[in-house]
Amino acid sequence: MSTAVAITRALKKYANQKRAQSSLRFFKTGKGQYGEGDTFIGVTVPQQRVIARQFHDLPLKGIAQLLTSPIHEHRSTGLFILINQFSYGTAVERRAIYRLYIQYRNRVNNWDLVDSSASQVVGAFLLDKKRISLYKLAKSKNVWDRRIAIVASHAFIKKGEYTDTLHIAGLLLKDTHDLIHKATGWMLREVGKQDQKVLEKFLDLNAKAMPRTMLRYAIERLPQHKRKHYVGLYHE
Repeated sequence: MSTAVAITRALKKYANQKRAQSSLRFFKTGKGQYGEGDTFIGVTVPQQRVIARQFHDLPLKGIAQLLTSPIHEHRSTGLFILINQFSYGTAVERRAIYRLYIQYRNRVNNWDLVDSSASQVVGAFLLDKKRISLYKLAKSKNVWDRRIAIVASHAFIKKGEYTDTLHIAGLLLKDTHDLIHKATGWMLREVGKQDQKVLEKFLDLNAKAMPRTMLRYAIERLPQHKRKHYVGLYHE
């Protein structure tokens, strides 16, 4: 049976100080920045995924131990294991995984951690269930809760369901954080890739009120004349 200690030792073998220093800057860990206080040992995502597959049978208790670690790669690898287990888990196991994720979501505390896991766990679990919890997260004061809410909806978009994404995007229109602008614009763009008319209807109603970054991300895949049109609405 795999253990959290064995995984941290495996990750340590790949540690690279130069890469760790670069990650500190890339993930904005300085004072007052969104990743303040996070620490890195310099293990790449592909290396983490290899280790996650090797230790795929780590019990949920061990995953919780990884998620509480101050080291970013420990938490990331724990999430990769969680995603893998969710993908082949039973209904009972998936519910336990979802509950663990929600319980420890304060440790899913950087954009890469959210973006690699929210759709695959939270969104996937809620596909056939009520989604009230996402709306609560969207109204949270915590930026990572709000990002989880909108990114989780990617699972619905892939199934041709756009209502929750659009409603949550509406709740986040006045959000002041750039990370939410980017994530919301990204999900709107994903809606547009599936159904351009649905995206355009949302933009017709909301483009003027959208933060510039959110709008730019949302219209990125539209034809040039459409992009100019919505940018023009923004400047009216």
